[in-house]
Amino acid sequence: MATAASARLEARVTPALQELIKRAAELQGRSLTDFMVTALQAVAQRTIEESEVIRLSLADQQRFADALLAPPKATPALKRAMARHRKLLRPE
Repeated sequence: MATAASARLEARVTPALQELIKRAAELQGRSLTDFMVTALQAVAQRTIEESEVIRLSLADQQRFADALLAPPKATPALKRAMARHRKLLRPE
């Protein structure tokens, strides 16, 4: 039977925090390791999602859609920036 590869993580915690985590794991009927790994995974996934997903209110969604469908006219500063951008990216 093949075993999955694993990596080891270590953390130093206060005795009070260790007891708190142990109690929570016992209440869920899980091992300390299983409880910690599951909790860490959930927090890691949530953290990544929060940094990659943009959530907008309904009003902001409407403003975004309106701006895409009817963008404002380019200002002189924007025209200069676009020209500078084209010049920088132009192949020689």
